[in-house]
Amino acid sequence: MTTDVLTQKTGFTLAQYAICMNGIVWREALRFLHQRERFVSALVRPLVWLFIFAAGFRQVLGISIIPPYETYILYEVYITPGLIAMIQLFNGMQSSLSMVYDRETGNMRTLLVSPLPRWYLLFCKLLAGTAVSVLQVYAFLLVAWFWDIEPPHLGYLTVLPALLLSGLMLGALGMLISSGIQQLENFAGVMNFVIFPMFFASSALYPLWRVQEGSPMLAYLCQLNPFTHAVELIRFALYGRLNGLSLAVVGGCAVVFMVGAAIAYDPSRGIGRRGPAGGET
Repeated sequence: MTTDVLTQKTGFTLAQYAICMNGIVWREALRFLHQRERFVSALVRPLVWLFIFAAGFRQVLGISIIPPYETYILYEVYITPGLIAMIQLFNGMQSSLSMVYDRETGNMRTLLVSPLPRWYLLFCKLLAGTAVSVLQVYAFLLVAWFWDIEPPHLGYLTVLPALLLSGLMLGALGMLISSGIQQLENFAGVMNFVIFPMFFASSALYPLWRVQEGSPMLAYLCQLNPFTHAVELIRFALYGRLNGLSLAVVGGCAVVFMVGAAIAYDPSRGIGRRGPAGGET
């Protein structure tokens, strides 16, 4: 009965929605396979932080017993969830970069003129980008395992929902940002303006109690940063625990960013409705 109601409202069957999703996800998967340097760069960046940065600060930034950890941990163990979230943050921005490129080449126009609802097309593209980021994260965890960073075996499974939710939030943020960028050349500056403040003003590299000791104002900004809650959601999930506050913040931000992107890509209302040549996107 639910299927019949959906078909009557939209004119499309569930099978047609599934075909659309399969096509978009498969296209993104092929693009990812043909861009091997994207996969390598996604791994090199966090591995450099893990092998070099963490080794240099191991003695300086000792980590006391804080949830979800039940004992003292090495610094590289602490920053691993932050590096996982960094992979998803960069992937979300790279996916939005591809949307700017597709808009300039006309591929985005071809996608968005589909009779299917625009919000659904954007969600499919967002889901495809999230799936790619999850694959990159598990590849990173595999390499980190050889570096003696071993969360509980069950943690590799319990972290999956957290990765999907945080990937959707960060991907939706990148999609929302891309809606207001009309030229590919402008994207790099905007991306850096978003990525680095979000990453450094978070709990990815140091616990918030240490930030509180140095700067209460910065600690307050870190607590307002959605990326902080993405990091903590992943951190707790890796150890089979749930951070309710982080779950609520990440889930709420994912919905807000996705709704904002859907509105922005609506040619009748959106802020990014015109391409470089003045045509609709």
